[in-house]
Amino acid sequence: MSLQFINVPTANSQPPAGLIVTLHGWGANAEDVSSLLPYINLPNYQFVLPNAPFPYPYSPIGRAWYDLRVENMYQGLTESRQLLIELLQSLEASTGVPLSRTILSGFSQGGAMTLDVGSKLPLAGLVVMSGYLHPDAIAAASGEIPPTLITHGRNDEVVPLQAAWKARETLGSLGVAVEYHEFDTGHEIDPQTLNVLRNFASNTLAD
Repeated sequence: MSLQFINVPTANSQPPAGLIVTLHGWGANAEDVSSLLPYINLPNYQFVLPNAPFPYPYSPIGRAWYDLRVENMYQGLTESRQLLIELLQSLEASTGVPLSRTILSGFSQGGAMTLDVGSKLPLAGLVVMSGYLHPDAIAAASGEIPPTLITHGRNDEVVPLQAAWKARETLGSLGVAVEYHEFDTGHEIDPQTLNVLRNFASNTLAD
């Protein structure tokens, strides 16, 4: 079993300045993420947008990284974690871009997967939008955790703002370079979020 994904090359067909892998949230899919790319406006970067491996229980087109219907059970997380690690490790061969020039990003459940998997690989950076920490995810980190951007809406009714605070404090206590932004928004990816993502990616992958 391997993850299906949408591959979006650079706008000018030149070798990419970097690679950005973006993980959708619970019930969304890679097509939802691809609709945001024009607003991110990073034409010199290649994007890889994986679909989560599991079906979403409430929609035939949605996907899930694990089941959220039973609180704190995270059924399917182990499988998704391994599939995502394997995908990320395979991308250098197919794209020519090493992990050291790859940013892993994600929204909501995808943000939680970003923190989980991103803490275990030598990536350039992590972007966590409206995400949260899995229990003990960072405790299993191997080596140095990449610089991390955390964004969250103050009016988020799905993932409480306190989840962002906890992630920031946990990473900060480990000496991780954390850039943190919160906005007067709900559970969404808004233009402010995309703007700080663009700046973070450009700064992190600057030559």
